[in-house]
Amino acid sequence: MRIANVAGRATLLDRDGGGLDVEKASGGRFPSDPQAIFESWDALRDWAASAAPADFAVDESQLRAPTPLPRQVFAIGLNYAEHAAEASLSRPESPPVFTKFPTSITGPRAQVVLPSENVDWEVELVVAIGRTAVAVDEGAAWDHVAGLTIGQDLSERVVQLSGPVPQFSLGKSYPGFAPLGPCLVTPDEVDDPEDLELGCAVDGEVLQHGRTGDMIFGVAELVARLSAVCPLLPGDIIFTGTPSGVGMARDPQRYLRPGETLVSHVTGIGELRNALVDGRTADVRD
Repeated sequence: MRIANVAGRATLLDRDGGGLDVEKASGGRFPSDPQAIFESWDALRDWAASAAPADFAVDESQLRAPTPLPRQVFAIGLNYAEHAAEASLSRPESPPVFTKFPTSITGPRAQVVLPSENVDWEVELVVAIGRTAVAVDEGAAWDHVAGLTIGQDLSERVVQLSGPVPQFSLGKSYPGFAPLGPCLVTPDEVDDPEDLELGCAVDGEVLQHGRTGDMIFGVAELVARLSAVCPLLPGDIIFTGTPSGVGMARDPQRYLRPGETLVSHVTGIGELRNALVDGRTADVRD
């Protein structure tokens, strides 16, 4: 199943760009609110298996974040060995966890305002939770995953690294610093949900390229470890970490610039395409 947020309404997608409005097609059985559908995810999947065909063409400019207001946003740092190495840090023995505040979430085609000249990119596979998970065993963890999507963990590095201690969550939570989408894809829709190609580019310049199979802590282990500490709730999301190639680690350092377009992809899911604008002159479009 593929499901998207089209102009604020939960919409089933087919592979040809067609859409089916969930609330209308189900006769009101399921809500139109893209965040509320996670509360009845299993029933939605069962219904979608025999739902009517798509009945309208989806306008990509109307796509919004598939999880627009999760109650909890988890993010994992240093989850690829090469990324840890480029940051001159050792391979972690347990997942470093922080959050991105929900107000940073934006859509897959939204403009992103750059508040400074120090904004970095971090393409990531993002996991959405479909069932409440409490102390879940790793072997059962995928049963609690609703689907997969693409995220950018955009980061203002000066704020992030200011201290006496780093301000990871703050530096990564400016408005628009969590583009998500273009849709949520159930794990059965991709060839191997544990080994997906991902990457990002700016105006044709490849910035990152990797595979999720290289993660130090895979999706199942992350769900198990996080749920051992706090319940994971339907609609919560997990940014699973980024591969090497970030701008801060380059010599010379390279950051995002107004006028560029950041394109992020995960094979089998699609791509984000976010235009970058100067915060001093921005005319922002969602």
